[in-house]
Amino acid sequence: MVYGVLGLKTHCKTALVVRQEKGTLRRYAHIGTGNYNPKTARLYEDVGLLTADERIGADLTDLFNYLTGYSKHTDYGTLLVAPHSVRSSMLQMIDREVSHQERGRPASITMKANSIVDEQIVDAIYGASQAGVPVDLVVRGICAVRPGVPGLSETIRVRSILGRFLEHSRIFRFSNGGTPEHWLGSADMMHRNLDRRVEVMVRVADAASQQQLDLILDQAMAETTRAWELRSDGEWHRNSAGRADSSARLDHQAALIRLGRLRASSGS
Repeated sequence: MVYGVLGLKTHCKTALVVRQEKGTLRRYAHIGTGNYNPKTARLYEDVGLLTADERIGADLTDLFNYLTGYSKHTDYGTLLVAPHSVRSSMLQMIDREVSHQERGRPASITMKANSIVDEQIVDAIYGASQAGVPVDLVVRGICAVRPGVPGLSETIRVRSILGRFLEHSRIFRFSNGGTPEHWLGSADMMHRNLDRRVEVMVRVADAASQQQLDLILDQAMAETTRAWELRSDGEWHRNSAGRADSSARLDHQAALIRLGRLRASSGS
């Protein structure tokens, strides 16, 4: 039994399988947003990346060596690992979007998380908005970002999705001047996650997987999707679609379930 790093809660959701295939070792890695728990798996909305990418497998090997005390390695090529690099990397990516915006390149920030309360992240998001960067936030729980405040957050939209399942996934997308970056993982933008826990974020580079994440984020922010919106006065209100006839409203989670079943039946 291994209990992790002294003083830090291990909150990352990672698995690594090493197999010997045709005389060589092959690593299969999974990095997700949800717990490896059969009960919450039926109640929570989550996403994960299953990959045989050797670079990710090598990074996870280093991470498990760190967690088991066999290594003090904290530098990774494909992963962001809290408390060492998640906050600093997020701040760098937000600042990068500001630079793209100032140079007339495609720039935008989309974050889906349980909570966004870390002061440095919140200040950086406000700074990006003041520079003109469009910012979309899908936050299930506590959100310290107040959208639509003149001179502060005019380009920010904040939504919350309530449905059959507990929204639990953490997905981050940056336009990056026309070469979008997608990240997913276990970290919320909170002190406890960024400073006192071992969290893992992974960049999703596969085009098909990026499209699936785009679908989740874009549908969550669509005007026709049933959702709650945070206003500049700090109050939550149902969006216009939420007040329309129920037959005209899109249930975000139900739509994703239908799509998943369709893909499963078609084998895609």
